Amino acid sequence: MGRADERRARQRGGHRAAPGRRSAAPASEPSGGPGGPVGKPAKGRIRRLFTWKKILGTFFGLCLLCMAGFAALYMSVDVPAGNVAAQRQSNVYKYSDGTVLARDGEVNREIVDLSKVPRKVQLTFVAAENKSFYTDPGVDLKGTARGLLNTLAGRGKQGGSTITQQYVKNYYLSQDQTVSRKLKEMVISLKVEREKSKDEILAGYINTSYYGRGAYGIQAAAQAYYHVDAQDLTVQQGAYLAALLQAPSQYDWSTATPTGKRLVTDRWNYVLNNMVKEHWLDPGKRAALKFPVPKAPKGAPGMEGQKGYLVQLANTQLQNQIMKQQGISRSEAEAKVEGQGWTITLNVDRKKQAALEKSVKNQLTSKLEPKQRPVDADVQAGAASVDPKTGRIVALYGGQDYYSHWTDNAFRRDYQPASTFKPVILAAALEHEATTQSGTLIGANTVYDGTSRRQVLDHGSRVGFAPPNEDDANYGPISVQTAMNKSVNSVFAQMGVDVGMDKVMDTAKRLGMDTEGMQAVPAQTLGSMGASPLEMAGIYATLDNHGRKVTPSIIKSAEQQGRTVQLPNPVGERVLDRTTADTVTSVLTGVVDDGTARQSVANSALRTGQQVAGKTGTSDCDRSAWFTGYTPDLVTSVGLFGEAHKDGGTGCEGEKVKKFAHVSLKGTMGGGRVNGGGPPAQIWAAYTFGVTRQADFDLDTTQGAAVAPTPPPSPTKTPSQTPSQTPSSEPPTSAPPSETPSETPSDTPSSTPPTQSPTQTPTTQPPSGGFTPRNPFDPGQRDAQR
Repeated sequence: MGRADERRARQRGGHRAAPGRRSAAPASEPSGGPGGPVGKPAKGRIRRLFTWKKILGTFFGLCLLCMAGFAALYMSVDVPAGNVAAQRQSNVYKYSDGTVLARDGEVNREIVDLSKVPRKVQLTFVAAENKSFYTDPGVDLKGTARGLLNTLAGRGKQGGSTITQQYVKNYYLSQDQTVSRKLKEMVISLKVEREKSKDEILAGYINTSYYGRGAYGIQAAAQAYYHVDAQDLTVQQGAYLAALLQAPSQYDWSTATPTGKRLVTDRWNYVLNNMVKEHWLDPGKRAALKFPVPKAPKGAPGMEGQKGYLVQLANTQLQNQIMKQQGISRSEAEAKVEGQGWTITLNVDRKKQAALEKSVKNQLTSKLEPKQRPVDADVQAGAASVDPKTGRIVALYGGQDYYSHWTDNAFRRDYQPASTFKPVILAAALEHEATTQSGTLIGANTVYDGTSRRQVLDHGSRVGFAPPNEDDANYGPISVQTAMNKSVNSVFAQMGVDVGMDKVMDTAKRLGMDTEGMQAVPAQTLGSMGASPLEMAGIYATLDNHGRKVTPSIIKSAEQQGRTVQLPNPVGERVLDRTTADTVTSVLTGVVDDGTARQSVANSALRTGQQVAGKTGTSDCDRSAWFTGYTPDLVTSVGLFGEAHKDGGTGCEGEKVKKFAHVSLKGTMGGGRVNGGGPPAQIWAAYTFGVTRQADFDLDTTQGAAVAPTPPPSPTKTPSQTPSQTPSSEPPTSAPPSETPSETPSDTPSSTPPTQSPTQTPTTQPPSGGFTPRNPFDPGQRDAQR
């Protein structure tokens, strides 16, 4: 019978067995087959398969396999470089008094050294997260295993990591919840424990953790929640920040629900109680601690207004110093400064900064009406204020708003300083003991020909330069003092050639002007080069500081993670003889009391007796207007610049105007010409007289308007010795009223010539004692000559 037949027979109930096969078992025999009841052979096989030897062997084999796998993992996983996001942090900029000016960076983080965090505040984090931190190997095997199982089971994020593991996750890895990431976390944690101290790990943890309110790191958190630096945190405040790490958003007191407030309070108590248990906090002190309710959130300081200009200058000066110290390029220095966690304290005085901003607003910007007068939209103002004794920049005005005008008007060098350069020419003449064409020593009393468009001569030869005076005014023979007061171009053009333009430009360089690429030509006597308000403030500060070089600095200190950059002293060596510097200062007091700054500065109602020296300046076509002036304790340079706010119109030379081009300021605020003695001097006076104290210049000189007048002649002198015989014997105030700045408040002298009728040639020195300048600080004399 074949297999098919046998199968059919079984289906019919047949009992015939196939040939060669055993008969079916008796009905009484279990169907499990021969050998007894069902399962007995299976149990035997199980016993034979799972013997103790095999179980132990398998266990140890698995252990060896795990160890080998871990060893391979340990060898293959290196400690990586910190991820970029964890290293990125804000630069923090502070005023000189330590209050925060601005934060600049994509991430609100400022890394601080652990030494700047109080010890008990450090321990609040240990008590909250990992009480065994100081004794464990950096890895919680039980917690890690639980986290792995939960991850495999899809139950999401689980806690239980040590502080070391959390630091590794924050700094070296990501927040992804994967098996591979958790295994790497464990391996890297063990390696980090071998390479770093516990303090370094704790510092890394508290500096990389997120605390809510956009704050990364304990310093940003301290500012965000309590408006203090990390070093000023109390233990109860530290306990709150440590409690926050469990659920920053839920535990933020300002937005927490009642449940959230209860939970964070419980967590806060848990932290402090753990500190008591670990003997890190006295029970009595613990009992006295009250929950420190955080302050309301405040917006992070931005770059609006003047802040951006201050930050920009601070970054530039820090980059310059790093470039000098490390010999690197500008781009490399920028990468080391921008968003790299610097704490930069500026020299800027918060009160002076506010006063300067207020002065510009009151004297200028509040009076501009661009919709009614298109020229008003072209006005840009810049100012820099410097302490001459220290070289510190105490206030700066870069423009109306950093976000709307990126160019820093206090730092830009594309406008001419005009007549504010004239004191440099006089300084060069005095320093080099230069003489006129006829061999007369140049000084404050020296007489020059003040005729407009007079050809400049070099020992009889014309040099091809004949500058006009403002308004083409002719003065005839005039003293250097009066020429400075009236800003007479023809006099200083000739003086520049008398001194030697190479010497003039060398003096400018030594005083702090960037003269690279400038030609030593007579045209430079008109201030036709480019200069910034900050640059001019430095030059005048050197004069105010008796010839010791002042390089204005905005940075008081710069620190990064405990490392401080060594900054140069803003006050350097002497670059001018003291008598030279003091004589220029003395002469410049005449500009204020008898010259182009008289109306806005000398006659200011805010002036309370301060001695002032300074110089106005107005460039060709009124494209820029300046006043740079100083008292014994403050130097400030103010500049107004015409900058086209859009394309269109015609320039001074008939050219088509493009946006940002230099254009005339004429007509600003509905007036006529804009001169240095106008808005710039008004801004200067409103600011300076509000922040300076009354003081006298300490001058070592016998020349200039600030020197006491010569005693009157004795009765025995004959009338023939009257000053009328000497060209410069009449003091500057003897000019007719039409020349006085009270009627013409600008660099432009009146076209009416002086009343003197000198008989000497314009380049001769008057007889000794012939020039008798008045003392502008003698109220009685000033009133008598007004």
